[in-house]
Amino acid sequence: MKNLFLLLLATTVIAADPVRTEHDVDYLGGGRPEKADLYLPTNPQLGQKFPAVVIIHGGGWAGGEKRASREINIGTTLAQHGYVGMSIDYVLANAEHPGATWPQNLHDCKTAVRWLRANAERLHVDPAHIGVIGGSAGGHLAAMVGLCGGELDPPGAGDTRVQCAVDLYGPVLWFENQDISMFRKTRAEAPELYKQADPRTHIDKNDPPLLILHGTADKTVPVADSEALAAAMKAAGASHQLEIIPDAAHSFHLQPKQRDLRPLVLGFFDKHLKTR
Repeated sequence: MKNLFLLLLATTVIAADPVRTEHDVDYLGGGRPEKADLYLPTNPQLGQKFPAVVIIHGGGWAGGEKRASREINIGTTLAQHGYVGMSIDYVLANAEHPGATWPQNLHDCKTAVRWLRANAERLHVDPAHIGVIGGSAGGHLAAMVGLCGGELDPPGAGDTRVQCAVDLYGPVLWFENQDISMFRKTRAEAPELYKQADPRTHIDKNDPPLLILHGTADKTVPVADSEALAAAMKAAGASHQLEIIPDAAHSFHLQPKQRDLRPLVLGFFDKHLKTR
């Protein structure tokens, strides 16, 4: 009877926690304090390969962290559906970094893509099928990783390109009308930097597909930002999908009360990252 109870308990635990995690992985090297968390499918079979997705947190490029509730929700959802999720910290424009953090923050995100490819064998990752997703400032960086291709790459060797990207309510029009701390300069002082960080600057028809999600009740980043990005993608003939979520506020994850977005996001990733 005791053995049966332990077996039932173990089965319950496995059912409730169907992913493996590795916390605080050193993906940047060089003594950098920013680390990554990995969300991995359980029990990979010999020779099995999974697509991977880099997860980029928000926080106005100045705050936030890889293990926030939205990032846990995304990473867990991905691993449950046959993906390797990699939630990263990156350099932030805060008191610990008084200098400019652009484009180092983008370099960190692109380095995560390189790291996944370099560690593909150990992680059972398919290096030809890597995507990226992020929310708010992380949505902006996710869009930049997708749209930049080989532009604005960090030093060193390795492919930083992804096969698709998901942008959750990332700022776009801010680069036209606000001063942003990551530059440590105003728009008047460095207009070229603000233009460089505007995702619309990097769009062309050969860009990987971009899924853009935004809520109509967003008071932090107006829905007009995502509409402007979608309009620029359309004008360039670039593959994209804009999904507006009625009554959704800023910072929603994949399961806001207004709508379960998992079928949409997973369907998008499945289409572009899972081989047939």
